[in-house]
Amino acid sequence: MEYKSIYKNRMIHAVSGGLLLISMSSSHVHGNSVMSNSLMTALKDSGIRAGGWINGGATFNPSQTDGFNGPVTFADQANRFQLNQLNFFLERAVKTEGKGWDIGFRADFMFGTDAIFTQAYGNPAFDVNSGAPLSNRGDWDLDICCKDASRTYGIAFPQAFAEVYAPIANGLNIKAGHFYTPIGYESVPAPNNFFYTHAYTMQYGEPFTHTGILNNYSVNKNWSAMAGAITGSGTGGWDGNFNRQMGNWGGIGGVTWTSDDAKSSLNISGTGSTTSTRSNNFWGMYSIVLKHMITEKTHFILQHDHGFADGVLLNNLKYSGVVKDAQWYGVNMHMYYDLTPDLSVGVRGEWFRDRDGFRVWSPGRVSAATNHLGNSYALGGANQLAASTPADYYAVTIGANWKAVRTLNLGWEGLRQLNIRPNIRYDRTDSLDAAPYKPFGGHKDQVVFSLDAVLPF
Repeated sequence: MEYKSIYKNRMIHAVSGGLLLISMSSSHVHGNSVMSNSLMTALKDSGIRAGGWINGGATFNPSQTDGFNGPVTFADQANRFQLNQLNFFLERAVKTEGKGWDIGFRADFMFGTDAIFTQAYGNPAFDVNSGAPLSNRGDWDLDICCKDASRTYGIAFPQAFAEVYAPIANGLNIKAGHFYTPIGYESVPAPNNFFYTHAYTMQYGEPFTHTGILNNYSVNKNWSAMAGAITGSGTGGWDGNFNRQMGNWGGIGGVTWTSDDAKSSLNISGTGSTTSTRSNNFWGMYSIVLKHMITEKTHFILQHDHGFADGVLLNNLKYSGVVKDAQWYGVNMHMYYDLTPDLSVGVRGEWFRDRDGFRVWSPGRVSAATNHLGNSYALGGANQLAASTPADYYAVTIGANWKAVRTLNLGWEGLRQLNIRPNIRYDRTDSLDAAPYKPFGGHKDQVVFSLDAVLPF
């Protein structure tokens, strides 16, 4: 009994000292209970919060035999299960109005198959203008793990920033560090998206993250604006890090209008910068997102993106060693209907044009895992690289979001936010003034069936 009591006290001390974010039960030791409760109260009062989510799923693609779903990224693994995102975050959110100052922060850690698409890879393996190989792409979150493996799984730190609320006029929020892009509609975090797969617009037409400073200001209840400076990237301020291309600064900005009843909104945002410190060519894009609640249960989203990269070196199935001003643009539409509070259905349709064969590569992971020697870790170091050509891409996705535990009243409190997402996606591509392009396992089109689940915690 004496040994068990001493061992128990030591365990309670260790937990209370090392895991401040976990609620403790220490009814046997009154002194430790007081300490733990005081710490937890102080932590709660400070506004610091820890959380995360886990997301994984599987696809079935009868068109594919090489293990990939063509140019589709994130849910890119054909005919197998993948753990996409195991994400943990620690944050102190800041207020967005009021008279007093406020200071906060956020840091995210991600493990999974999505990590390679979320890392600060804005300094590519080859200079986009000259084609020169770049052996040192940055030390933020590239090559943390799995360097010599297939790059199926990896680690990313997609966010690490401090934030300040300044009581200037209507209130100014200032964010500094590494953060997700505010541009576009879809985003990297799985809980924020209706579908398992992503639109080409999000996958290839927009940045995922930025490094820099971002200011947000509410003009009035209908209008808000953002503006900032981005750096650390050799691709115009997209997906930058902290120790490469820090001399290349660009701009990010946008405005949002919201209706009086908050049922409609229009956002126009974009980036603009020189490509890198090695090139003064322009790199930028804009995005327009319209949201409207047709009824209380019917949600409509319309998006248009247009991107530009001047003077880039093209090496694809049509162009070889050609320097050209590249463009990409597209339109996508989303419609969601809430059948019940716990069950929604949706459809997404898209047309996306990679006019010069610069942005969309198949398979996407093979391209992302290619090093400065021209080898791709996703193929085990083989020289078979991803392919691209000027082309139009079409996609239609239908699916559902089902909170099964809540619907069935199972009483499992920790699983009440579990979201199950069955999807069916159809893709097709047509080359532009080039030889027929068949990136979907030797076909011009494909059908992908998928089922995944997202559990916030």
